[in-house]
Amino acid sequence: MALLLALFPLLAAADVVPVPSLTARVTDTTGMLTEGQRAELESRLAAFEARKGAQIAVLIVPSTGDETIEQYSIRVAEAWKIGRSAVDDGAILLIARDDRKLRIEVGYGLEGALPDVTAKRIIREIITPPFRSGDYNAGISAGIDAMIAVIDGEALPEPAAQRGASSSAGSELPPLGMLAIVLGVLVGFAVRAATNRVAGGGSALLVSGLVGIALVGVAAALFYAFVAFVIVVSGGGGRRGRRNSLLDGMMIGGLGGGRGGFGGGGFGGGGGGFGGGGASGDW
Repeated sequence: MALLLALFPLLAAADVVPVPSLTARVTDTTGMLTEGQRAELESRLAAFEARKGAQIAVLIVPSTGDETIEQYSIRVAEAWKIGRSAVDDGAILLIARDDRKLRIEVGYGLEGALPDVTAKRIIREIITPPFRSGDYNAGISAGIDAMIAVIDGEALPEPAAQRGASSSAGSELPPLGMLAIVLGVLVGFAVRAATNRVAGGGSALLVSGLVGIALVGVAAALFYAFVAFVIVVSGGGGRRGRRNSLLDGMMIGGLGGGRGGFGGGGFGGGGGGFGGGGASGDW
Protein backbone atom coordinates (compact mmCIF):
# COMPACT_ATOMS: atom_id res chain seq x y z
CA MET A 1 0.00 0.00 0.00
CA ALA A 2 2.83 2.36 0.88
CA LEU A 3 4.43 1.68 -2.50
CA LEU A 4 1.18 2.46 -4.31
CA LEU A 5 0.82 5.71 -2.38
CA ALA A 6 4.37 6.63 -3.29
CA LEU A 7 3.77 5.93 -6.98
CA PHE A 8 0.43 7.73 -7.12
CA PRO A 9 1.88 11.23 -7.67
CA LEU A 10 3.97 9.91 -10.55
CA LEU A 11 0.95 8.23 -12.13
CA ALA A 12 -1.17 11.32 -11.64
CA ALA A 13 1.51 13.45 -13.26
CA ALA A 14 1.54 11.32 -16.40
CA ASP A 15 0.47 13.37 -19.39
CA VAL A 16 -2.49 11.44 -20.81
CA VAL A 17 -3.84 13.32 -23.81
CA PRO A 18 -7.61 12.86 -24.19
CA VAL A 19 -9.04 11.59 -27.45
CA PRO A 20 -11.16 14.31 -29.09
CA SER A 21 -14.80 13.57 -29.81
CA LEU A 22 -15.42 12.40 -33.35
CA THR A 23 -17.64 14.92 -35.12
CA ALA A 24 -15.97 15.22 -38.54
CA ARG A 25 -13.70 13.30 -40.87
CA VAL A 26 -10.96 15.90 -40.40
CA THR A 27 -10.32 17.02 -36.81
CA ASP A 28 -7.64 19.69 -36.36
CA THR A 29 -7.08 20.78 -32.76
CA THR A 30 -3.95 22.78 -33.63
CA GLY A 31 -4.89 25.20 -36.40
CA MET A 32 -2.44 23.51 -38.75
CA LEU A 33 -5.06 23.76 -41.50
CA THR A 34 -7.21 26.71 -42.48
CA GLU A 35 -10.95 26.16 -42.28
CA GLY A 36 -11.12 26.16 -46.07
CA GLN A 37 -8.43 23.49 -46.32
CA ARG A 38 -10.11 21.39 -43.64
CA ALA A 39 -13.50 21.67 -45.38
CA GLU A 40 -12.02 20.66 -48.74
CA LEU A 41 -10.41 17.55 -47.24
CA GLU A 42 -13.65 16.76 -45.41
CA SER A 43 -15.60 16.95 -48.67
CA ARG A 44 -13.20 14.63 -50.49
CA LEU A 45 -13.31 12.04 -47.72
CA ALA A 46 -17.10 12.20 -47.60
CA ALA A 47 -17.30 11.63 -51.36
CA PHE A 48 -14.90 8.69 -51.08
CA GLU A 49 -16.96 7.12 -48.31
CA ALA A 50 -20.18 7.54 -50.30
CA ARG A 51 -18.58 5.90 -53.33
CA LYS A 52 -16.51 3.14 -51.72
CA GLY A 53 -17.97 2.61 -48.26
CA ALA A 54 -14.62 2.71 -46.43
CA GLN A 55 -13.93 5.50 -43.96
CA ILE A 56 -10.78 7.60 -43.61
CA ALA A 57 -10.37 10.10 -40.79
CA VAL A 58 -7.65 12.66 -40.09
CA LEU A 59 -6.70 13.80 -36.59
CA ILE A 60 -4.18 16.55 -35.85
CA VAL A 61 -3.16 17.10 -32.23
CA PRO A 62 -0.34 19.14 -30.67
CA SER A 63 1.24 16.13 -28.96
CA THR A 64 0.54 12.60 -27.77
CA GLY A 65 2.00 13.45 -24.37
CA ASP A 66 3.84 10.69 -22.56
CA GLU A 67 2.45 8.05 -24.89
CA THR A 68 4.11 6.98 -28.09
CA ILE A 69 2.21 7.86 -31.22
CA GLU A 70 1.39 4.16 -31.64
CA GLN A 71 -0.15 3.98 -28.16
CA TYR A 72 -2.20 7.11 -28.66
CA SER A 73 -3.25 6.09 -32.17
CA ILE A 74 -4.73 2.77 -31.08
CA ARG A 75 -6.65 4.59 -28.33
CA VAL A 76 -8.07 6.88 -30.99
CA ALA A 77 -8.96 3.89 -33.19
CA GLU A 78 -10.70 2.10 -30.33
CA ALA A 79 -12.64 5.22 -29.37
CA TRP A 80 -13.64 6.32 -32.87
CA LYS A 81 -14.26 2.90 -34.45
CA ILE A 82 -13.71 4.20 -37.97
CA GLY A 83 -14.93 1.83 -40.69
CA ARG A 84 -17.99 -0.36 -41.04
CA SER A 85 -18.85 -2.99 -38.48
CA ALA A 86 -17.83 -6.51 -39.60
CA VAL A 87 -16.04 -5.00 -42.61
CA ASP A 88 -13.42 -3.08 -40.59
CA ASP A 89 -12.56 -0.85 -43.53
CA GLY A 90 -11.33 2.19 -41.65
CA ALA A 91 -8.04 4.09 -41.61
CA ILE A 92 -6.82 7.04 -39.56
CA LEU A 93 -4.10 9.55 -40.42
CA LEU A 94 -2.81 10.89 -37.09
CA ILE A 95 -0.44 13.86 -36.90
CA ALA A 96 1.23 15.10 -33.70
CA ARG A 97 2.40 18.57 -34.73
CA ASP A 98 4.77 19.49 -31.90
CA ASP A 99 6.19 15.97 -31.68
CA ARG A 100 6.75 16.06 -35.45
CA LYS A 101 5.43 12.53 -35.71
CA LEU A 102 2.62 10.93 -37.71
CA ARG A 103 0.99 7.56 -38.13
CA ILE A 104 -1.41 5.75 -40.44
CA GLU A 105 -3.59 3.36 -38.41
CA VAL A 106 -5.20 0.64 -40.53
CA GLY A 107 -8.34 -1.37 -39.78
CA TYR A 108 -8.41 -5.15 -40.07
CA GLY A 109 -10.33 -5.12 -43.34
CA LEU A 110 -7.80 -2.88 -45.12
CA GLU A 111 -4.63 -4.68 -44.05
CA GLY A 112 -4.43 -6.37 -47.46
CA ALA A 113 -4.84 -3.16 -49.47
CA LEU A 114 -2.85 -0.96 -47.08
CA PRO A 115 -0.22 -3.18 -45.42
CA ASP A 116 2.41 -1.78 -43.09
CA VAL A 117 5.01 -1.45 -45.83
CA THR A 118 2.65 0.56 -48.06
CA ALA A 119 1.60 2.80 -45.18
CA LYS A 120 5.28 3.41 -44.42
CA ARG A 121 6.00 4.38 -48.03
CA ILE A 122 3.07 6.80 -48.10
CA ILE A 123 4.42 8.48 -44.97
CA ARG A 124 8.06 8.54 -46.06
CA GLU A 125 7.71 9.33 -49.76
CA ILE A 126 4.47 11.31 -50.03
CA ILE A 127 3.54 13.03 -46.77
CA THR A 128 6.79 13.98 -45.06
CA PRO A 129 8.55 15.80 -47.96
CA PRO A 130 5.91 18.60 -48.05
CA PHE A 131 5.83 18.59 -44.24
CA ARG A 132 9.56 19.31 -44.09
CA SER A 133 9.01 22.40 -46.23
CA GLY A 134 6.10 23.53 -44.05
CA ASP A 135 3.32 22.75 -46.54
CA TYR A 136 1.17 20.63 -44.25
CA ASN A 137 -1.98 20.82 -46.33
CA ALA A 138 -0.15 19.53 -49.41
CA GLY A 139 1.29 16.61 -47.46
CA ILE A 140 -2.04 15.64 -45.92
CA SER A 141 -3.86 16.02 -49.23
CA ALA A 142 -1.33 13.89 -51.11
CA GLY A 143 -1.35 11.29 -48.35
CA ILE A 144 -5.13 11.02 -48.47
CA ASP A 145 -5.01 10.65 -52.25
CA ALA A 146 -2.51 7.80 -51.92
CA MET A 147 -4.59 6.06 -49.25
CA ILE A 148 -7.73 6.36 -51.38
CA ALA A 149 -5.89 4.99 -54.42
CA VAL A 150 -4.76 1.81 -52.68
CA ILE A 151 -8.08 1.25 -50.89
CA ASP A 152 -9.89 1.58 -54.22
CA GLY A 153 -8.07 -1.57 -55.29
CA GLU A 154 -9.66 -3.61 -52.49
CA ALA A 155 -12.92 -5.48 -53.12
CA LEU A 156 -15.28 -4.17 -50.43
CA PRO A 157 -19.05 -4.41 -49.93
CA GLU A 158 -21.00 -1.64 -51.61
CA PRO A 159 -21.99 1.41 -49.55
CA ALA A 160 -25.49 1.24 -48.08
CA ALA A 161 -26.85 3.91 -50.45
CA GLN A 162 -25.65 2.08 -53.57
CA ARG A 163 -26.90 -1.22 -52.23
CA GLY A 164 -30.29 0.35 -51.58
CA ALA A 165 -30.45 1.61 -55.17
CA SER A 166 -29.55 -1.85 -56.46
CA SER A 167 -32.18 -3.40 -54.23
CA SER A 168 -34.80 -0.97 -55.52
CA ALA A 169 -34.00 -1.89 -59.10
CA GLY A 170 -33.97 -5.57 -58.25
CA SER A 171 -37.23 -5.33 -56.32
CA GLU A 172 -39.07 -5.02 -59.61
CA LEU A 173 -38.35 -8.71 -60.18
CA PRO A 174 -40.23 -11.29 -58.11
CA PRO A 175 -38.18 -13.32 -55.58
CA LEU A 176 -36.92 -16.77 -56.54
CA GLY A 177 -39.25 -18.52 -54.11
CA MET A 178 -42.30 -16.71 -55.49
CA LEU A 179 -41.30 -17.60 -59.04
CA ALA A 180 -41.01 -21.25 -58.04
CA ILE A 181 -44.46 -21.26 -56.43
CA VAL A 182 -46.11 -19.53 -59.39
CA LEU A 183 -44.35 -21.87 -61.81
CA GLY A 184 -45.42 -24.86 -59.75
CA VAL A 185 -49.06 -23.75 -59.76
CA LEU A 186 -49.07 -23.10 -63.51
CA VAL A 187 -47.45 -26.42 -64.34
CA GLY A 188 -49.76 -28.11 -61.87
CA PHE A 189 -52.79 -26.76 -63.71
CA ALA A 190 -51.29 -27.85 -67.02
CA VAL A 191 -50.70 -31.36 -65.68
CA ARG A 192 -54.20 -31.41 -64.24
CA ALA A 193 -55.69 -30.47 -67.60
CA ALA A 194 -53.71 -33.25 -69.28
CA THR A 195 -54.55 -35.88 -66.68
CA ASN A 196 -58.25 -35.00 -66.79
CA ARG A 197 -58.35 -36.87 -70.08
CA VAL A 198 -57.04 -40.09 -68.58
CA ALA A 199 -58.09 -40.03 -64.93
CA GLY A 200 -60.80 -38.82 -62.59
CA GLY A 201 -60.84 -35.33 -61.12
CA GLY A 202 -59.50 -36.49 -57.72
CA SER A 203 -56.50 -38.24 -59.24
CA ALA A 204 -55.77 -35.27 -61.48
CA LEU A 205 -55.83 -32.87 -58.55
CA LEU A 206 -53.49 -35.11 -56.56
CA VAL A 207 -51.02 -35.42 -59.43
CA SER A 208 -51.01 -31.68 -60.15
CA GLY A 209 -50.47 -30.87 -56.50
CA LEU A 210 -47.56 -33.30 -56.22
CA VAL A 211 -45.94 -31.86 -59.34
CA GLY A 212 -46.28 -28.31 -58.02
CA ILE A 213 -44.74 -29.25 -54.68
CA ALA A 214 -41.91 -31.09 -56.43
CA LEU A 215 -41.10 -28.04 -58.54
CA VAL A 216 -40.96 -25.81 -55.49
CA GLY A 217 -38.62 -28.31 -53.83
CA VAL A 218 -36.35 -28.43 -56.87
CA ALA A 219 -36.17 -24.63 -57.04
CA ALA A 220 -35.34 -24.40 -53.33
CA ALA A 221 -32.65 -27.08 -53.70
CA LEU A 222 -31.08 -25.19 -56.61
CA PHE A 223 -31.05 -21.99 -54.60
CA TYR A 224 -29.33 -23.55 -51.58
CA ALA A 225 -26.89 -25.33 -53.86
CA PHE A 226 -25.96 -21.95 -55.32
CA VAL A 227 -25.44 -20.48 -51.85
CA ALA A 228 -23.28 -23.46 -50.87
CA PHE A 229 -21.22 -23.01 -54.04
CA VAL A 230 -20.61 -19.34 -53.25
CA ILE A 231 -19.51 -20.22 -49.72
CA VAL A 232 -17.08 -22.84 -51.01
CA VAL A 233 -15.47 -20.67 -53.68
CA SER A 234 -15.32 -17.70 -51.33
CA GLY A 235 -13.84 -19.61 -48.42
CA GLY A 236 -10.26 -19.69 -47.28
CA GLY A 237 -7.96 -18.10 -44.81
CA GLY A 238 -6.72 -14.59 -44.56
CA ARG A 239 -5.03 -12.33 -42.12
CA ARG A 240 -6.41 -12.04 -38.62
CA GLY A 241 -9.53 -9.94 -38.57
CA ARG A 242 -10.01 -9.83 -42.32
CA ARG A 243 -13.52 -10.52 -43.60
CA ASN A 244 -14.46 -12.34 -46.81
CA SER A 245 -15.48 -9.59 -49.21
CA LEU A 246 -17.83 -11.64 -51.36
CA LEU A 247 -19.74 -13.04 -48.41
CA ASP A 248 -19.81 -9.63 -46.80
CA GLY A 249 -21.40 -8.28 -49.93
CA MET A 250 -24.08 -10.98 -49.80
CA MET A 251 -24.70 -11.17 -46.06
CA ILE A 252 -23.92 -7.77 -44.60
CA GLY A 253 -23.29 -5.51 -47.58
CA GLY A 254 -22.31 -1.96 -46.64
CA LEU A 255 -23.29 -2.17 -42.99
CA GLY A 256 -22.61 1.28 -41.71
CA GLY A 257 -23.55 0.69 -38.12
CA GLY A 258 -23.43 3.47 -35.59
CA ARG A 259 -23.35 6.97 -36.95
CA GLY A 260 -21.29 6.53 -40.10
CA GLY A 261 -22.04 8.34 -43.34
CA PHE A 262 -23.81 11.59 -44.10
CA GLY A 263 -27.02 11.19 -42.12
CA GLY A 264 -27.90 12.18 -38.59
CA GLY A 265 -26.40 15.68 -38.65
CA GLY A 266 -22.84 14.55 -37.89
CA PHE A 267 -20.12 12.08 -38.65
CA GLY A 268 -19.26 8.98 -36.66
CA GLY A 269 -17.45 5.70 -36.94
CA GLY A 270 -19.38 2.65 -38.05
CA GLY A 271 -17.98 0.15 -35.55
CA GLY A 272 -14.79 -0.84 -37.38
CA GLY A 273 -12.08 -2.86 -35.65
CA PHE A 274 -8.33 -2.20 -35.44
CA GLY A 275 -5.48 -4.42 -34.32
CA GLY A 276 -2.44 -2.16 -34.45
CA GLY A 277 -1.69 -2.44 -38.17
CA GLY A 278 -0.13 0.54 -39.89
CA ALA A 279 3.08 2.55 -39.83
CA SER A 280 4.62 5.60 -38.18
CA GLY A 281 7.14 8.24 -39.18
CA ASP A 282 8.46 11.72 -38.44
CA TRP A 283 9.64 14.82 -40.23
